[in-house]
Amino acid sequence: MHDTSTIESSATQLLPLNVVNIRDDFPIFQNLSTDEPFTYLDSAATSQTPRQVVEAVNEYYSEYNANVHRAIYAVGEKATKVYELAREKISRFIGAEETRSVVFTRGTTEAINLVAYAWGRHNLKKGDEILITEMEHHSNLVPWQLAARDTGAILKIIPFRADGILEDAETYFNENTKIVSMIHQSNVFGTVNPLDKIIPLAKNVGAVTLIDAAQSVPHFPVDVSFLECDFLAFSGHKMLGPTGVGVLYGKPALLEKMEPFLAGGEMIQTVTLEKSTWNDVPWKFEAGTPNIAQAIGLGSAVDYLSEIGMDTIHDHETTVTKYALEKLNEIEELTIYGNPPERGGVVTFNVQDIHPHDLAQLLDRDNVAIRAGHHCAQPVMEKLDVTATARASFYLYNDLEDVDRLVAAVKKSMDFLR
Repeated sequence: MHDTSTIESSATQLLPLNVVNIRDDFPIFQNLSTDEPFTYLDSAATSQTPRQVVEAVNEYYSEYNANVHRAIYAVGEKATKVYELAREKISRFIGAEETRSVVFTRGTTEAINLVAYAWGRHNLKKGDEILITEMEHHSNLVPWQLAARDTGAILKIIPFRADGILEDAETYFNENTKIVSMIHQSNVFGTVNPLDKIIPLAKNVGAVTLIDAAQSVPHFPVDVSFLECDFLAFSGHKMLGPTGVGVLYGKPALLEKMEPFLAGGEMIQTVTLEKSTWNDVPWKFEAGTPNIAQAIGLGSAVDYLSEIGMDTIHDHETTVTKYALEKLNEIEELTIYGNPPERGGVVTFNVQDIHPHDLAQLLDRDNVAIRAGHHCAQPVMEKLDVTATARASFYLYNDLEDVDRLVAAVKKSMDFLR
């Protein structure tokens, strides 16, 4: 890895990270920076992948490609060792007290569905309340709609205000609240929700907590032991890792009581024609051949992030986001949605009389990549009274020059469409 120490930006501000050196670790920036530098501002959807992670995945396929937990030969034993080492790395990364708390899934979506089915279907009943927020990603809304439908539980929603902050959250807790499942950082507003206040409220009424950390774990330190949440879910592809792998953290006492989510090989202990018994946690929830290469790649991504330091990454993103808000707010025809006091590196906006899809397409001509659409948050768009928005999201490989290129491309698009 290259030196990542402080470097002075084009806007004569100091950034915590040397972005020029960091980008050297990401082949895509060399491959797509032709006439114009490639400005990637869609890390909230999927982050880019450093060569260290690509090499870790390639090494698995090139040198020890074998199934895990099942082989009594050298490459199979190595595959198992490196796969389980990735679990250990991830466990330390999120502050889990036990490695067996970490279950590999295909992503945040599967992790939330696992809890909604394996915990929800067996613990919820008619009249119980499932509490979520109005700013949830569809992945933390639809599974609970289905769980409520199938169990007779009631889905209750904590609303958000125009500034992207939850409204009177404490008033939604009562003795019927059985699970609180909520997003840590909003993928629309960037709002970092106050888990230090909400998780104790859940504990006071005996409710289980599930945190959608897809937008938080990649960007700032998250410690499950400090949060004291019961479950936490996140995805590898948003934190420099491969697609197709994610993590469900769960307290072992809860995981032990839960029925398997999927059934088949690996998750069993004994099988007869009449009945089966289950493997130990976490393997009870990892049916079939797992995403071995992807999990190993995620372990490598955790190494990369840990070497730089999550506090440093957070400080860097905070500086870039503050600069972006200042520059975008100077455009009179541009509306930014949400203004939370504590936020991550996400800025969602619209430009007057320009559809966000058209804007994204025009920005792409200048080699600036942003997201446009409803961001898998249609209820949020409905409340904002828009069909879609544009979104720029920042990560450790973005700097102030990226913001300048974004702003210049937006102004150029406005001139083009006038």
